Amino acid sequence: MTIAELIFEQVKKLPDQAAREVLDFVGFIRERGERADWRDLMSAQAASLAPVWDNAEDKVWDDA
Repeated sequence: MTIAELIFEQVKKLPDQAAREVLDFVGFIRERGERADWRDLMSAQAASLAPVWDNAEDKVWDDA
């Protein structure tokens, strides 16, 4: 039996309100993973764009 099947067997025995909480938690876990992927992408972009944004010509914009 797969993990998903084991979870399903347990969740289907729960009252609806408790099953909703499990569903909300699953959504939270999925979003957390997606946010981590997005954060990794943003970090990679920030590092590659740093020379473009951090230069002497643009110092005037640092305090804006």
